Amino acid sequence: MSDPTHAPALETVGANPTRLWGLDMVERNRRIGSRAGLDGTSAPVVLADAGFAADPAWLRHVAAHPGLVLTLGGMPAIAHARDEHEAALLREAMRERKAPDEAGRFTFAAIEGGAPIENKELRKRERPFLMELRPDTVRAIERASYFAAYKGVTDLLTKYLWPEWALWLTRLAARTGISPNMVTAIGAAFCVAATFAFAGGHYWLGLALGLVFMVLDTVDGKLARCTITSSWWGNVFDHGIDLVHPPFWWWFWATGLSHWGLALSATEFWWVQGAILGGYVAQRVVEGVFMRRFGMHIHVWQRFDSRFRLVTARRNPNMVILFVSLLFGRPDIGIAAVAVWTLLSCLVHLARLLQALARAGRGEPVSSWLAEG
Repeated sequence: MSDPTHAPALETVGANPTRLWGLDMVERNRRIGSRAGLDGTSAPVVLADAGFAADPAWLRHVAAHPGLVLTLGGMPAIAHARDEHEAALLREAMRERKAPDEAGRFTFAAIEGGAPIENKELRKRERPFLMELRPDTVRAIERASYFAAYKGVTDLLTKYLWPEWALWLTRLAARTGISPNMVTAIGAAFCVAATFAFAGGHYWLGLALGLVFMVLDTVDGKLARCTITSSWWGNVFDHGIDLVHPPFWWWFWATGLSHWGLALSATEFWWVQGAILGGYVAQRVVEGVFMRRFGMHIHVWQRFDSRFRLVTARRNPNMVILFVSLLFGRPDIGIAAVAVWTLLSCLVHLARLLQALARAGRGEPVSSWLAEG
């Protein structure tokens, strides 16, 4: 047997002319393996049948369980061979679409009966997809792949309003060769344009430009995950824009009120901006402390936290508040409401942090409800 501490290799068995997100299975699995650290050069080896398309979570899962064979319709789709003899048995089984010889050497798990597993990166419990890849199943698999890349705990707009729009744009970008960083750059241009529109009091235009940016902010991440092209720079670029731009939007929304004859007094302006900026920074600090102390996002601790994430004072829920205020012709009340909601949200998160610390101080576990069986 090979050294169990040796990183497994990843090998695609067979060939498949059908592409997924513009990639053949050999290249797709190579990218997944590279990101998952499956870069060994000999047994142990994770074998993936090119006739199937799988969520990257399955390859990582099988890699962590030597001897595991994941099947679909009774056929081995992904398997972990501990030595070259097992690898030969599994290669033959995959090529001939049959159960492997010497079946007693392996542990079998049928995808049809699998339980959901926790995806910490995307903050959800899920049952990863594994499907046979044929021309007639490509759209269904792309859809499954796209929604598998969606965060389970996020805001109400990202979760409910534009997933279908973003799916269409993600497919278009993949087929035309547009990279995730290009999508981020295009979105950044709309973000800046929205800022200038708010400053000039052109709130409806700013909301429209902001909507395009917010949808593209979803597309770039999904495109990166679906095409397995996430990068350090792309992550910094995307999250850097997400982190920096909201205070500018709220600032210039407030200054743009002068064009409507609704300018805030100097005292009101600084109270509003102080509450928004202070609450924004404080909320991020609370989230960071929670992450550092408990190794998970505050939003995934208990069901309440995940539900509150839908509406907590982040950019998208705040934009809903501003949209409603604009319907009534009172953008001044809208920005004041954002300030109040930011403070209330910050207090909720602070209370949750203190509750978690108190629980830990009593020796009680603090773990994500998503990790529960």
